[in-house]
Amino acid sequence: MIGVKIQVLTSFVQHCIIEFQGPRIVWIMRIYLDYNATAPVHDLVRERLAVFWQPKGYGNPASPHREGQWARARIDQARSRLARAVGCDPDQIVFTGSGTEANALALGEERPCYPCATAHPSILENAGRKAIHIPVQRNGVVDLGALERIVASSPPGIVSVIAANNVTGVLQPLEKIAALVHGQGFLLHVDAVQAFGKISLDFKALDVDFLSLSAHKLGGFAGIGALIVKDRETVTPLYGGGGQEGGLRCGTENCAGILSFAASLDALDEDPNWVRRVSALRDHLESELSSATQNVFFFGSDAPRLGTTSCIAMPGVAAQTQVLALDGQGFAVSAGAACSSGRSRPSHVLLAMGEEHDLAAQAIRVSLGWKTSLEEVDAFINAWITIAKKLGSKKFDGESNAHTVF
Repeated sequence: MIGVKIQVLTSFVQHCIIEFQGPRIVWIMRIYLDYNATAPVHDLVRERLAVFWQPKGYGNPASPHREGQWARARIDQARSRLARAVGCDPDQIVFTGSGTEANALALGEERPCYPCATAHPSILENAGRKAIHIPVQRNGVVDLGALERIVASSPPGIVSVIAANNVTGVLQPLEKIAALVHGQGFLLHVDAVQAFGKISLDFKALDVDFLSLSAHKLGGFAGIGALIVKDRETVTPLYGGGGQEGGLRCGTENCAGILSFAASLDALDEDPNWVRRVSALRDHLESELSSATQNVFFFGSDAPRLGTTSCIAMPGVAAQTQVLALDGQGFAVSAGAACSSGRSRPSHVLLAMGEEHDLAAQAIRVSLGWKTSLEEVDAFINAWITIAKKLGSKKFDGESNAHTVF
């Protein structure tokens, strides 16, 4: 009995923070709903990496001694594991320091860039001032007609799209995009950082030229990404020195991060139905909020989306106000992408979808993961409704069952 009590207490403490309020110590239960920003490290990843912290794990992978070769062998094993997961050859993988670096490496510095208007900032800000942005429809899906016109009338270069949008979860028709792009002699880069591990991705079947990935969205460590490259001759290194990764990404490899990448894939495989389970929770969340009020908007919900993501507007209440209010109630959510959450302007993704500035500025992102439970989602629903009544009382209508979608 004592053992059971200790186990329950330990589980409780892991989800709480201690706050000192005068003479009192207050335990605040925390519910994490920001998986799109970063995911918690999987237990299996921590287990697997325990061996790395032993003395033999400290070798430089480029060193010829046993410690170095031990590290090299582990990297080679991890590279093969990632190759199996994404449907590519091991030598097509270039490990990077992040998904952002992978995106920058793919775009290069000299060729013309044509990024999707809803792409991640690491694409838009590395595409150059002369980049032509590919518009999207109201639901966030790439306007294929506009894409066709752009590639038919522009100098060949690289088109870049995000497989699953990090703010709305909207999925792009990658096969159709690839056919249009390659038909005009353009290269195609796909940012799959948010999609990998949540939808099926086969590099060869997709027929793309570059695919960007990152480990920390999957339960691996932050600080490790990868670029899958069809033809290494199409890549120009961002800098030189060392010759690692076939000379395409110099610098001593992040061995621990690379091992965490492979271990996170094994961890997801142990729960193959987690995406389906979490998708049902996301649908439940949106259905309950829609039943509570007609003054709620879900962006991109009339397009194919990741089942883990809901972008929600509470009319009349600024996004940052919502985030702080929910944080005070124990919930971690975002006001758009984590990399730009400190900015006061609304998400460029929603503006590119044609949303009004004011409504876009009232949107938060709720993103679920493999640890998310029904109880946590229900707690969020209750907190959101309470905050909507308190802060947006003039806009709140609890009698309508309408599900308004933008």
